[in-house]
Amino acid sequence: MNTPKPIKRHQAILKFSQEHHFGLLLVWKIREGLKKNIETERIALYTNFIFEKNLEQHFKEEESLLFTHIDDKEPLKQRVIEEHQKIYHTIEDLKKGNHSTEVLINFADLLDKHIRFEERELFNYLQQHLSESQLSAIAAQHQSEKIKDVDGQWVDHFWLHK
Repeated sequence: MNTPKPIKRHQAILKFSQEHHFGLLLVWKIREGLKKNIETERIALYTNFIFEKNLEQHFKEEESLLFTHIDDKEPLKQRVIEEHQKIYHTIEDLKKGNHSTEVLINFADLLDKHIRFEERELFNYLQQHLSESQLSAIAAQHQSEKIKDVDGQWVDHFWLHK
């Protein structure tokens, strides 16, 4: 069996890739909570917290620093913008109190699929099509230190136990 080789990332895009780790952790935690039959409100509150503390900033920086370098007619850009919108809409559902299992599963699936699309397709496209000066400018503007693990600020670690 051939194991795919890791993708070498330009430093400017590597930071965005590293931030995806926290998004994938959120997906895992939502799924763990649902498997353990944790109250969906607890999971939704945590999901909203992580979105506000981490993912929203990440999305905004992708949109302002990365997506602006892609032609509006490029299908990859259309897809990534559409996926961001679907994720924003699902977060709005959670904020409005729709804490159903279905909404949480939908959010986890959307985020998981979205991150994997960016990692496997979009970031490769950017590395192939952006100049070194464009990539350097992105690296200089990216505020990745703002994106970090904030679980220490959250006391309900529902994914660890029932």
